[in-house]
Amino acid sequence: MDEGRSQLPLVKDRRPDALGDMQMLPDEVICNIIDRLEARDISRLGCVSSIMYIFCNEEPLWMDQCLKDEGQLVYKKSWKMTFLCRKNLFTELADVCKRPLQFDGFSSFFLYKRWYRRFTTLDAFSMDCGDLERRENLSLDEFYSEYGAIKPVLITDLSNKWPARNSWTIDQLVKDYGDITFRISQRSSKKHTMKFKDYVTYMELQHDEVPLYIFDDKFGETAPGLLKDYEIPLMFQEDFFDVLNEDQRPSFRWLIVGPERSGASWHIDPGLTSAWNTLLSGRKRWAFYPPGVVPAGVTVHVNEENGEIDIDTPSSLQWWLDIYPFLAKEDKPLECTQLPGETISVPTGWWHSVLNLEITIAVTQNFVNASNLEFVCLDMAPGHLHKGVCRAGLLAIQDLQGPDIQMGNVNFPDMTQSKKHLRKSSRKESEMFPLSEGFSYDINFLSKFLDEEKDHYNSIWSPSNSIGQREVREWLYKLWVSKPDLRELIWKGASLAMNIDKWTERMLQICGFHSLPYPSEVEKFPVGTGSNPVYLVSDYVIKIIVEGGLECAIHSLRTELEFYNMLEKENSPLFHHVPKILASGVLIFESGIYTTKPWKKNAVSDLLDFAGAKHEDTFHMNSVWGKMQFEYIHEKAKAVTSTEMWPYLILERCKGDILANLKDDLSKDDGLNLASFIGHQLHNLHLLPVPFVQNQNLPAVLKADLNKRLDCLNEFSHPEIFSQSFSIPVECEIFTILIDRRRRDLVDRLIEWGSPIPKFLIEKVEEYIPNDIALFLNFYKDMNGICKFSGPLTWLHSDIMDDNIHMVSKSCFDKTTPDSNLNDEHMVNGHVKDPPKKLLATHILDFGNLSIGDPICDIIPLYLDILRGDSILLEHLLATYGLPLSRNLSNKREHEETWNKYQKLSYRAMCYCILHEDNVLGAIFSLWGENLRSAQSWEEVEQVVWGELNKYIPTVNYQFF
Repeated sequence: MDEGRSQLPLVKDRRPDALGDMQMLPDEVICNIIDRLEARDISRLGCVSSIMYIFCNEEPLWMDQCLKDEGQLVYKKSWKMTFLCRKNLFTELADVCKRPLQFDGFSSFFLYKRWYRRFTTLDAFSMDCGDLERRENLSLDEFYSEYGAIKPVLITDLSNKWPARNSWTIDQLVKDYGDITFRISQRSSKKHTMKFKDYVTYMELQHDEVPLYIFDDKFGETAPGLLKDYEIPLMFQEDFFDVLNEDQRPSFRWLIVGPERSGASWHIDPGLTSAWNTLLSGRKRWAFYPPGVVPAGVTVHVNEENGEIDIDTPSSLQWWLDIYPFLAKEDKPLECTQLPGETISVPTGWWHSVLNLEITIAVTQNFVNASNLEFVCLDMAPGHLHKGVCRAGLLAIQDLQGPDIQMGNVNFPDMTQSKKHLRKSSRKESEMFPLSEGFSYDINFLSKFLDEEKDHYNSIWSPSNSIGQREVREWLYKLWVSKPDLRELIWKGASLAMNIDKWTERMLQICGFHSLPYPSEVEKFPVGTGSNPVYLVSDYVIKIIVEGGLECAIHSLRTELEFYNMLEKENSPLFHHVPKILASGVLIFESGIYTTKPWKKNAVSDLLDFAGAKHEDTFHMNSVWGKMQFEYIHEKAKAVTSTEMWPYLILERCKGDILANLKDDLSKDDGLNLASFIGHQLHNLHLLPVPFVQNQNLPAVLKADLNKRLDCLNEFSHPEIFSQSFSIPVECEIFTILIDRRRRDLVDRLIEWGSPIPKFLIEKVEEYIPNDIALFLNFYKDMNGICKFSGPLTWLHSDIMDDNIHMVSKSCFDKTTPDSNLNDEHMVNGHVKDPPKKLLATHILDFGNLSIGDPICDIIPLYLDILRGDSILLEHLLATYGLPLSRNLSNKREHEETWNKYQKLSYRAMCYCILHEDNVLGAIFSLWGENLRSAQSWEEVEQVVWGELNKYIPTVNYQFF
């Protein structure tokens, strides 16, 4: 025996010679490095040595390469072949894919484990301990009292009468929906789709460690027939998100189709919602841990700035193969194997993981009801500690508890030593996963970890929240109005999410000081989706200004008040289309007592001194310039956020409703009338005289930056445009530096925003943007070669969106009795000109965000939010606007081609979109998705979105300066 062994040929280890200095790196590190390379570099690296050839031809590597680019997938036998086909290279290199090379002298346990996971079968998973309760004939009362938000349960008989029990098979779905495109889920932020028939082909051919699976939240839109094949079980039908429109509510239902080895890794459902999942075909293995018990192998990270939760977890298959076998008996999860027709109920906050044991088809929905509303609202609240407590339990509060508890710190992917027993717990026989004394998954306990210094209207919003700030306010208000029997519960939830109890208390103090009527139950809830609490009380609107902190709020109040005074002084027609200001002041909380002081201009510094604000001489300047300068100075510095002082306005309440609540009822004619109204009022706004700024009044920081900028302006890449002798008005410089500073880290910001902005366009963006926004502002050389400025700069509302346009319906009018909200524009001899349309715009609201700049900046939110990219409505708006958005100068320039580029309206608008502080590009690529799918440059995007502007010819002759 020994003699025979000695005769076996010795195989030399290839690794040292093949890898050189890289031989010191573990195989998983080498794979991670290669995965970060571009495909062309990977192909070249694969030619370096035999071992590099093996690393560079791994299927998981080429799967990652295919998934780096978004779009529709068609799988071609292997991921490398798929990649080559997508790049139109397969015919050229087909032989390479057909004849893989074989090498001896190299072994890798890391690659072997990955190969094993790709080709293993799950027949051995047919049995489980079955400790999750299985029930049938479960009544509503039994469900809510025994399960509901308490613990998960498997219900066996909820889908017996569904058509889907018979029709949701692979063969039938291919026949009915084979050419329908569905969304694909995988461990990437990119969006991918596949036709159903192509996905079925992929399932049959693939051997992926983490297979792709259909996880489509839009299947009800692409394949509406599927919605008729099932019904929501009675115990899950209450869903408070139903009050929102489909485009407002977060994703809530998914079609799930996946092959063996696919599944969902450990997670808690988004926003602490609850869920149900019904299986129609195949078998699924489920595992659960209760709230606060982080599964072994999972690590939870909580961002202390915005509450973002990041979960590091192995794949579902990897967890079951590499971690589950080494768990002590008392540490194993609740388990079950789900069979066709069975439904799993997943309560809020429960960790769960799912592994498909064979090809499966399922449907699932998330929901918010009376049992979990407060948890969902708590999850939305600003701050971070409470989010960590909800998801990680003791991990987030171990410093408060004392002992150093190690949970979720298991190394993966390849755990091989059985002696590494994972996470010993104090579980008792009679208790299920107990936590340390003092911890409870109770809303009163969890809410103790909210940051009292943060408020809903003035804090960073976590990107992980399932719904935006605007939508949350609208959602809770609609619940308050539509569900009067649940107002006590809704109030508790709203107090967690948006401090409604505190803001309403302040509103009541203002009402009392000004002898306003006591609000009704409905009126106690703030309305609107803006950044400040707004209340409608009888015939009054109470607006508490909190956005940006105390100093910013005072700037906004000053700006709005002085702007209204100017409208009246200039006798502007716009004055008749803004709500009347009835009173203003500052609410102060000191020593437990509220006091209210009427607004006085000369008291600004005293108020700020009282709040401890460090204010500069911006308050001695004209309000709007002081506001803009404040924004510049405090770009990185944190503004003062006072919990003791709140400026406020009381306005006359307009009849009717905001456009946001009426836009679904707009007819085509209503839309055209709306566009005309906005164009006309924008005309009135942009005609107002712009205040000038004296350089000597500027704050020292801003003055220094301006002087530095003027000294180096002609060192930019277009010095031929400017002579050395020129003078740029200070107000223009303030506007341009506020815009230009957004060039800093532009690419990083767009990458952070990510989809749907294409990556290749992000890489080209700095080539497209001009070196200086001042090039947009119509500089020209006079006969003496001196560079001069010809405008335009105008007042900007900056925020004309669907919640800032007020409309009335036909029922608000009496043909013979003038309405107090109508002016001469609508009247003839004291009567309404014509019978009104169904909906008529009457007012523009909220001028707290006023600024001064390029008038095109006001067109952007109008076109994207109100007109929804409708070029016909934009043309109609511009026809009534009538003012020049640019200035065609008669004198000939030496560099006409360069100037033409910068003066082209579409180019200017596109640049402002790119440099906007909000993710305007996300809205653009969503609105024009199909039309922009083939765009290869920003110039193409510009033409599709803003090309209509280049046709615009103003109907009036107007000189800006």
